Amino acid sequence: MSDIKQKCKELLHVHEIDIFSEIDFNVNGDIHTLSYKYIIDTYMKASEESKLVFLTALKKASESKNIGINKFFEGMGQLLLMTHLSNKIEV
Repeated sequence: MSDIKQKCKELLHVHEIDIFSEIDFNVNGDIHTLSYKYIIDTYMKASEESKLVFLTALKKASESKNIGINKFFEGMGQLLLMTHLSNKIEV
């Protein structure tokens, strides 16, 4: 496991947030459920620079306690879904 990924998980642990917490997204009537773990794992497939940006943003969100962290994962999940769905669209 990468050091950055471990730091993300530790940050959630420090704030007593379950890494298996899930967020439901309604996309055109279809419900997509993403866990915090899935979101972290997916972003950890990016470049080292992108991983550092993710960790830095998560640290900043953690300064706002649970509300900030929850909003952070909502935004990151939405971005993942938009990217995934846009890749499926044929032009």
